[in-house]
Amino acid sequence: MPREVLMSLPWPPSVNSYWRSIMSGPLAGRVLISERGREYRKRVAECALEQRAPVGSLSGKLAIDIHAMPPDRRIRDLDNLLKGLLDSLVHAGVLRDDSDIDDLRIRRFEIRPGGELQLRISEIPGSGTVSGQLFGGT
Repeated sequence: MPREVLMSLPWPPSVNSYWRSIMSGPLAGRVLISERGREYRKRVAECALEQRAPVGSLSGKLAIDIHAMPPDRRIRDLDNLLKGLLDSLVHAGVLRDDSDIDDLRIRRFEIRPGGELQLRISEIPGSGTVSGQLFGGT
């Protein structure tokens, strides 16, 4: 029987503030996780422990359904939330690798002070990917 994990996580930094570019010094030209990004990764790991998310137990291909409840009415691109969130879930051990995700959905819901993401991460039965099956591929 496929397993699933339900989690509630804080609102992540956008991809634009998750990374920072080093402009000078020995690391010039590199892109690193920003302080905000590192703090978010730490908070996701704490949430995984607090919510007893089964670290390392999901296997195979995964489906992730995200309900995004923004902290305010500002205009936001939902796709800017994903990279930092998914990398943080990998860092916390909830996901083995974000390349295991074959079905990824994100929907915007009502405003919630502080912002919140509610996730359902489910194993997809079978061993193949689902992407080719959608349009009649093999």
